[in-house]
Amino acid sequence: MKNIPFCDYKKLYLNHRENYLKIIDEVASNGGFIMQQAKKDFEKELSEYTGSNHAIGVGNCTDGLEIIWQSIGLRPGDEIICSSHTFIATASSIVMAGGVPKPVDIGDDNLISTEAISDAINSRTVGIMPTQLNGRICDMDTIINLANKHKLFVVEDAAQALGARYKGKHAGTFGIAGAISFYPAKVMGCFGDGGALVTNNYDIFNRSYQLHDQGRDVNGDLKSWGRNSRLDNIQAAILSYQLKKYPGVIQRRREIASYYHKRLSQLNELKLPPQPLEDADNFDIFQNYEFMATNRDELKKHLEANGIKTLIQWNGKGIHQWESLGFTVKLPKVEDFFKKCIMIPIWDYLTDEEITYIADKIISFYRK
Repeated sequence: MKNIPFCDYKKLYLNHRENYLKIIDEVASNGGFIMQQAKKDFEKELSEYTGSNHAIGVGNCTDGLEIIWQSIGLRPGDEIICSSHTFIATASSIVMAGGVPKPVDIGDDNLISTEAISDAINSRTVGIMPTQLNGRICDMDTIINLANKHKLFVVEDAAQALGARYKGKHAGTFGIAGAISFYPAKVMGCFGDGGALVTNNYDIFNRSYQLHDQGRDVNGDLKSWGRNSRLDNIQAAILSYQLKKYPGVIQRRREIASYYHKRLSQLNELKLPPQPLEDADNFDIFQNYEFMATNRDELKKHLEANGIKTLIQWNGKGIHQWESLGFTVKLPKVEDFFKKCIMIPIWDYLTDEEITYIADKIISFYRK
């Protein structure tokens, strides 16, 4: 029996240990720990990679989202429409910036439903916050059209989607701004918390820059109130190294996803994510390989018994199901999804033998 963790955090470091030690030593030897050249270099590289005009390294993606909404300037009662199929930080960023999150249902792709967005727009709505989930981008054509029609801001939660594209355009660059996570479990993660925001809007960049560095502008002059949310230089240097090899990481994940689709699409008991195709509108990076499964809980036990760790994300709840936060709405598609969803390992370091083993064990559960 094999032992396949859902995420082997040790390998994320040990597979490139010598390079990481060299990076840490170089930054530490220079004494450039905070707001120095490594951060500036990574921000430039990130903006070039995503095709955005500006990038700011921040403490984490949640801070990035909060800072964007604060830069926009939410007022009490302002409503932001978001998907309920997302991490709670999506909604909390709205609350912390002074707004009201309005979670809505999902579509057949398990991302935010554009019909639900349209139905939720009212006189208090000021923005839409699509989550580019599991490395796949939403129907941004329709979302941008709705936003333009109703004069709404679009801020992307692109925490899980660095490198994902829709019709050639990168996640985080469709609306006024977007935020990305570098949490260790992300496709490109650092060794602790880290994040970034990207934007093509100079006013948002200028205000966000001040907010992330105690109110100081790019010249170091104090202009406004702010906070301390700065990506540190060691993490930035590690991310610069990772960005250089990132296309290969994405390609391996897409190869694994293709293999899973080929093997598992024979099972009517599963609803799989779309397979990666080179000529599709969506270029998915497969942050996660998540699907809906009949007898999900029994499947999870079966895989566990065979040494395969799986994950049911976010405690198996959409954000609207946390009644302690004041939500009362019922969203049937999200609720059905969380009764059936499961994630299996898809890390780029998995061997062909391991992914074959995972697929074999899933098939054997349904075809005993």
